[in-house]
Amino acid sequence: MKGKYMAYVGSYSYTGKAKGITVFDVDVEKGIFKERCEMEVDNSSYIIASSDGKTLYSIADEGIVSFRILENGSLARLNSAPIRGMRGCHLCTDQEDKYVFVSGYHDGKSTVLKLNQDGSVGHIVDGVFDKGYGSVAERNFRPHVTCTRRTPDGKYVLSVDNGIDQVKIYRFNEKDQKLFQVDALRCDLESAPRHFRFSKDGRFMYLMYELKNVIDVYTYETGDRAPVIEKIQTISTTSTRNPGNLTAACAMRLSWDQKYIYCTNAGENTVSIYRRDEETGLLTMLCCLPISGEYPKDVAIFPDSRHIASINHDSGTITFFNVDYEKGLLVMSGRSIPVNEPNCCAIVKIG
Repeated sequence: MKGKYMAYVGSYSYTGKAKGITVFDVDVEKGIFKERCEMEVDNSSYIIASSDGKTLYSIADEGIVSFRILENGSLARLNSAPIRGMRGCHLCTDQEDKYVFVSGYHDGKSTVLKLNQDGSVGHIVDGVFDKGYGSVAERNFRPHVTCTRRTPDGKYVLSVDNGIDQVKIYRFNEKDQKLFQVDALRCDLESAPRHFRFSKDGRFMYLMYELKNVIDVYTYETGDRAPVIEKIQTISTTSTRNPGNLTAACAMRLSWDQKYIYCTNAGENTVSIYRRDEETGLLTMLCCLPISGEYPKDVAIFPDSRHIASINHDSGTITFFNVDYEKGLLVMSGRSIPVNEPNCCAIVKIG
């Protein structure tokens, strides 16, 4: 964790109260952010850093915007690229930073774009529109793609459809650069799968459900024609046995050391923290506690894995906590800071 870290927070800018991306210096020891400047992006709804930490990507009205992350942590705009669809809601690069995968909530589209050597966004190589119907009008009635990632082995792409309760599994390689569906995980009706993440070793996958309010743990093996994915655990995202219709799981992240998983819950406005068994992949809930804000749309994990920041969209704040894993407690590590309608946060090591 030695070195300098920056935090980049994406916000909606249509009200004129935010420019798009707010740049913060990260004080790892104290567990707080210090604002430096803002960068103009039209409605930055989701941001990520490249795997090598040299480039920042943001969803924007025009598609995707890329920025070079300078040595001092500031941003220099590289380019923007259209996605030939409705506005995206999620971004992910692969481990080698060859491609960026865009998820489309509004049109149910998964889009793959090539990345140039300088980190700028290149042309579209493929795009797939999901088809099908769910059961609940609008929210779970038609396709809503909410998370698309390449598997750690590089052979497949998984795409979560929040609207029709499926995870589409595509074969994807450098030669064809096309998405060929080979399988699907069919989730419970009206469960609304939202985000998933792989462990760094690629052995386990964690799938979070927005409406069912659980995390499913799966083992992962490459397989020949399609990957072998088997469920080994289901664990609640809240400490409430019956959270009700007003609670929705929002964001899920792993700690930098892969020992813990964090999940935020809108409605009850909490964050749940789990200890992760690195050998078995299984989760144990340590606590589920309030985040002192409204609608925790994202959670940022500090590099020391001892501090977290809750990105609270409706209250327009970021709140900071020290995590006591032994006692299962959150203690505020600094005053909350105002950020207009924050959506997402990326913490990046500089240099």
